[in-house]
Amino acid sequence: MLDDLLQIDQTRIFVNGAWIAASGGLISVHDPSSGKIIGQIGRGTTADVDAAVDAANRALDSDWARMTATQRGRILMRMADLVQARAEDLAMIETLDVGKPLNQSRRDSVALARYLEFYAGAADKLMGKTIPYQDGFTAFTLREPHGVCGIIIPWNYPMQILGRAAAAALATGNAVVLKPAEDASLSSLVFAAIAAEAGLPPGVLNVVTGLGSEVGAALAEHPRVHHLSFTGSVATGARIQAAAARNVIPVTLELGGKSPHIVFDDADLDQAMPVLVATCMQNAGQTCSAASRVLVQKDVYDTVKRRMVEIYRQLVVGRATDSHDLGPLVSPRQQRIVLDFIERGMRDLTLAAQGRMHPDAAPGGNYVLPTLFSEVPPDHPLAQQEIFGPVQVLIPFEDEAEALRIANGTDYGLVAGVWTTDGARQLRMARKLRCGQVFVNNYGAGGGIELPFGGVARSGHGREKGFEALYGFTQVKTVTLFHG
Repeated sequence: MLDDLLQIDQTRIFVNGAWIAASGGLISVHDPSSGKIIGQIGRGTTADVDAAVDAANRALDSDWARMTATQRGRILMRMADLVQARAEDLAMIETLDVGKPLNQSRRDSVALARYLEFYAGAADKLMGKTIPYQDGFTAFTLREPHGVCGIIIPWNYPMQILGRAAAAALATGNAVVLKPAEDASLSSLVFAAIAAEAGLPPGVLNVVTGLGSEVGAALAEHPRVHHLSFTGSVATGARIQAAAARNVIPVTLELGGKSPHIVFDDADLDQAMPVLVATCMQNAGQTCSAASRVLVQKDVYDTVKRRMVEIYRQLVVGRATDSHDLGPLVSPRQQRIVLDFIERGMRDLTLAAQGRMHPDAAPGGNYVLPTLFSEVPPDHPLAQQEIFGPVQVLIPFEDEAEALRIANGTDYGLVAGVWTTDGARQLRMARKLRCGQVFVNNYGAGGGIELPFGGVARSGHGREKGFEALYGFTQVKTVTLFHG
């Protein structure tokens, strides 16, 4: 089934427009819903990264460099059309590869096409500026690509994250070497085939699969890479930034989060309740922006807790292809990490509710029940550390000042949700929350492809998504002409 869906040899890597054998052998691909091996991918090496970076640098001097922004946009638009044509196949590939419920994978394939469309349309709208200057001079700026962009993406949203990074990088004229996570490489390989079919010149997009400690490290440290974009853990992000610093190149980091919902006593609870739970349970909690902390004003705390418990008891975990509320986690390792957090919560905290396992869930799957803890102290590890699983904590607060102290009281700063009908409070909270995005009486805004996204503090720096991402993938050149 998988081979029919892929329509490529997934054991090969994509370098300079050709499918070649990886130098380091093969890595098994497991279905998270059952634990069974369903395929293999290539295990790239430093030599493969060298070849990909060489191909990307050569592409910068090829037809790609001479293309107009409009022509680049047309290629991206053709890629978007091809993604839409294969959207159902891509969704099934993602579900089999990472364990995401099929209905959620379908949204991800739509989002990949949308990123390509957005940046296709933006390609010829990124402009420099003229600068008022001395008499006899004309000064202006140009926005130019960095050159070769190394893009390292995680396993939780492979299609979405490769779309938002690679599409923006290509739209601005960069060449790309893409390293997908070893637990989630299949959709990236199909993306490479789609790019070639759409007419992207050889070497402009290269995909090298393999281990992060091998391929990822080699790409981050490569002296002929000119920009790095990384999405993943804080620990790995710090290593990526150190490698970039040694080569004195810019880096965009989108790292972890411990994002809060803040529910005031005047909130519209009918509007808020489904969102409070869904924005943590999506993708089984394996989302950097998951709203894993729910801060509730004391006057409505008991009501919110009761209603959240009711929702949790209806949540069902099962095989990803069956599109239950939650599928499995991506790997046994991630399952163990999350179960360890839950075991600690069982010792220290009040268990409010858990979901239930579907009877058809395979015994070898990486399943974890959605779990809600209540009356959680703000300094408890479950309220401070990123769990990256279907675990949510309820924290009471007294007033606006305390809500802000708790919300801003972690090492992270990615996203926050505010639920209140008080317009002045909405603005106060939005301005005082220490994070990269604030959603008022909503959360996530349907994916928000147009909305700049990124964090502060240990959540990273730089911005992806929206038009803002194009600035990160370009550098400014100033030109001053003397004409008398």
